[in-house]
Amino acid sequence: MLDLLRRPREERPDALREMYRPLQNVMSVAGEMDLVRMHEMGCGFAVDREDPRYVPALRRMQDADVWTRIEAALAAGWERLHGAVPGIRHAETVHVVLVLGDPDDEQLVVRSAGYLGMGGIPGAIHLTMWPTDTSLRKIGHAAAHELHHNVRYANVAWDPTTVTVGEQVAAEGLAEAFVRELAGEEAMGPWSTGLTGTALDRAYEKVTAAIDVAGMPNLPPYVFGDATARRMGQQPVGLPDFAGYAVGLRIVDAHLAASGMTAAQSTALPVREILVNAGVPTRV
Repeated sequence: MLDLLRRPREERPDALREMYRPLQNVMSVAGEMDLVRMHEMGCGFAVDREDPRYVPALRRMQDADVWTRIEAALAAGWERLHGAVPGIRHAETVHVVLVLGDPDDEQLVVRSAGYLGMGGIPGAIHLTMWPTDTSLRKIGHAAAHELHHNVRYANVAWDPTTVTVGEQVAAEGLAEAFVRELAGEEAMGPWSTGLTGTALDRAYEKVTAAIDVAGMPNLPPYVFGDATARRMGQQPVGLPDFAGYAVGLRIVDAHLAASGMTAAQSTALPVREILVNAGVPTRV
C-alpha cells in the first residue's frame, strides 16, 4: 500500500487490483465479484486522490506489527479448531489481505470501531482497518472471527438463494463466541457487545420471528441493522446496528449451554441443530 500511494494516480487502480489478486482468484468461485469495485464502493482507502493521513496511518500499523498479530491469531485459531474437530474440512491455503480503510467512512470508523472483515469464502479473508487504539488491539481477533467463518463454510453448504437469517446470525454468534474462547470477553467486537438489556430483547424477538427468511438480498437488515440496510439500498426493518450479531451470540450461548459444546466444536454443525438447542423455532 505504501508503494501504491507513491505511484501516479492513474497507476493506482492496477496496483490495487494486483494487491487483491490472491483473493480475487479464490473468491471467483462464488460468482462474478470485482474486489476493486467493492473497495471503491465500500470502506477502503481512496486511490483517486491524495490524503495526508494515509501514510502516517500505514506507518502506525507497521509500528504496531499488525501483520504479526494477525498471523498469531490465525495460528492460534486454527490450532483450536483443528484440535476441537480433528479432520474438519478446510481450504488448503487461506489468503489474507489487510487493507487500509477510509477514515471518513461512518460504517468503518463509527459503527465498526475502525475494523471489520469478510471471511465466508473458504481460502480468502479480507480485513479492513483504520488504525485506532481499539482496532490495533483487536484486528487479530477479527482475523480469528473470519477464520471461523472460513472453516465453517468449508463444511456447511452456503447458497445465496437459500441461506436464511438463522444461518447468518448463528454464524456470527459462533464466530464471536469463538473469539471469546480464544482471548476472553474483551477480545470480542462491538458488533456483538453493543446491544444489551431491553433493546437486545426487542431485537431478539424481531430477528427470531424472521429466522426462516431466506435469500441473501433479504438478510442484511436483520443481520446488520437499519443503517447498513439503507446504505445497501434495502428496506429497514426497525433494528439497531449489528442486531443480528448480538442476537446470534445469545442464540449460540443458549446452544452452548444446552449442548455442553464449545464454539470450536460447533463450527460445522448444521444451523437447525444450533437453533433447536437454543429453543428457537424454525421450519428449515
